[in-house]
Amino acid sequence: MKKNMGSIDKLVRLFIAIVLIILFYKEVLTGTIGIVALVLALVFALTSLISFCPLYLPFGINTAKKAPKKE
Repeated sequence: MKKNMGSIDKLVRLFIAIVLIILFYKEVLTGTIGIVALVLALVFALTSLISFCPLYLPFGINTAKKAPKKE
């Protein structure tokens, strides 16, 4: 599993995850929408921690920095 997420991408995902969790616990998001928000927050947090997003693969997206080529 090759990393395909850059640092800004990871920070944005963590920020969104934290906001969704706060909205759930402040009871702004409740019921089914709240559960979906928590699951989405978990997925965002997990993908940012492992630096890999499986949805990026079929679209060919890679926000990770390219390693410099060795000569």
